[in-house]
Amino acid sequence: MYSYTEFDRQFIRHRAAQHRDQLARHQAGTLSDEAFRPLRLQNGWYIQRYAPMLRVAVPYGEIAARQLRVLATIAREYDRPDPALLARAQATQDGIDERAGSRPGPRLKFGYGHFTTRQNVQFNWIPLDKSADVMDLLATVDMHGIQTSGNCIRNITTDERAGIAADEVADPRPFAEILRQWSTLHPEFAFLPRKFKVAIHGAREDRAAIAWHDVGLQVVRSTETVANNPHQESDEGHSGYENVGFKVLVGGGMGRTPVVASVIREFLPWDQILNYLEAVVRVYNRWGRRDNKYKARIKILVKAEGQRFVDEVEAEYEAILMQDGAPHTIPLAELQRVAASFVPPALNCDRKTADAKIAHILKAAAEDDVEFGRWLQQNVAAHKNPDLRAVTLSFKRLGQAPGDATADQLDAVAELAERFSAGEARVTHDQNLLLPWVRCDQLPELWREARRLGLAKPNIRLLTDMIACPGGDFCDLANARAIPVAAAISEAYTDLDELHDLGEIDLHISGCINSCGHHHTGHIGILGVDKDGQEWYQVTLGGSDGSTLSGAPGAGKVIGPSFAADEVVDVVTAVLDTYRTHRTSGETFITTLRRVGHDPYKAAANAVRHITARHTAQADA
Repeated sequence: MYSYTEFDRQFIRHRAAQHRDQLARHQAGTLSDEAFRPLRLQNGWYIQRYAPMLRVAVPYGEIAARQLRVLATIAREYDRPDPALLARAQATQDGIDERAGSRPGPRLKFGYGHFTTRQNVQFNWIPLDKSADVMDLLATVDMHGIQTSGNCIRNITTDERAGIAADEVADPRPFAEILRQWSTLHPEFAFLPRKFKVAIHGAREDRAAIAWHDVGLQVVRSTETVANNPHQESDEGHSGYENVGFKVLVGGGMGRTPVVASVIREFLPWDQILNYLEAVVRVYNRWGRRDNKYKARIKILVKAEGQRFVDEVEAEYEAILMQDGAPHTIPLAELQRVAASFVPPALNCDRKTADAKIAHILKAAAEDDVEFGRWLQQNVAAHKNPDLRAVTLSFKRLGQAPGDATADQLDAVAELAERFSAGEARVTHDQNLLLPWVRCDQLPELWREARRLGLAKPNIRLLTDMIACPGGDFCDLANARAIPVAAAISEAYTDLDELHDLGEIDLHISGCINSCGHHHTGHIGILGVDKDGQEWYQVTLGGSDGSTLSGAPGAGKVIGPSFAADEVVDVVTAVLDTYRTHRTSGETFITTLRRVGHDPYKAAANAVRHITARHTAQADA
């Protein structure tokens, strides 16, 4: 993990002190709500449906055991609403179900952290008057909420297997850290037309959904010698970065207008990435729309201008190189300094003993323990070090919303990280936690401990490993709740035999068109909408985030008018039954859907309407 310098730590402490001063002035009435709002937002403090929400940055998903323990403390001691506020909030939620005649949703919970699809952690109940104390506490372990909100460059995300993936071309984490430092409090890009998200990966498989970001970067290695660049240091033959560069994608995003990013550079030398991104964001800042927030993202500009946008970026880049002197060229020494923080931990593994234990593990999986075998198959991934494995802890289980972790669970994961993963964990794009440095001979012991904690469910990449945003339970922007829908589907599919028979399926749920649950990229996508004050849900099929399983990135197609809340589980069941009917041996859900087309699924889904059919009949009468 990146080692913070004293400058880094002082910077975070000063930012926390600034927030404390701003909060005090706001409480005293000398800083208005309007003036305080952009200041708190750029420190990660929102005002949500019932209470403030804090979003804590976890740059490129890497998190240490000591940081998990502080998050546990925040969950336990600060994520606690006033009892009267909680009672009013719960009464409001209950009223939604009563008006719709739906079954009651899960009760509102507090005292937990929530892992997001952008590798951050959120808290939903921290009182604003405690916010400065929380920021001071975060600063003790090099954490903060800087630029996790606001119209600025947000948290840089990457593949949760960065630096360990067996299919990796180059480790993207040093570049992600350099991008983080460049973008933090960038004076020119503090108030962009709209929020700006960057993702980077360095593997053959895209596990970071880069095509769905404002800027997506893929680390690549050119097969040809890179042409001389007067601003590039020579690193030939000794650095490990020979012919390394980036494929640059710009203009992706979800929301009400899903757009897959366009490739505007097939290869950019690695040391020029900051100069080039400076050009990209500068052009966006100059021409992005500020008169309509629904058309303010860079995807709208790229789609509208096409090649003209690319030409202007290239012209701006050329001016930065030739007129400004390429001020953001990354020196090789700086890259090496940052990369030194990402050296794999020293893990002692007796080769002979490890081989014997691995053989025993495989034998046990094949012959003795079906549950353990399934866990090895679904939750354990290959590692570039053959002695190690990457292990995903599942935070998708009955009784808790997808991605939620209680204070006790955060403490427990910190202990697992210290015992089995060199003190490190990763927040994943799919709202789980990954342990990146697990020795093969420790897999049985880790499995037993994770199972005891309820974190070893072998459902990774299966139907119940769903993505879901907090939705209308907490978010002020949501049109409908996502957590009750996720709970109902999870309760309907508890049989592991059935889940494994269905195979790998991406199910994504969003509570509104902002798409924080990435419903556009789900093989099955569910979007909450509001109709006359009641919750309804639009269903899409066939989306892709760009992974190997899902294929080329693209948005799912709507299969008909929205469904009532109590119809959603029946719709999902009908869709899955249709898959069972049409699949061939070994064929995945997404492959079958693309082979047979949407029509059989659409017909099956619409056949199970009962509430919507009643509403239609009443409207016709």
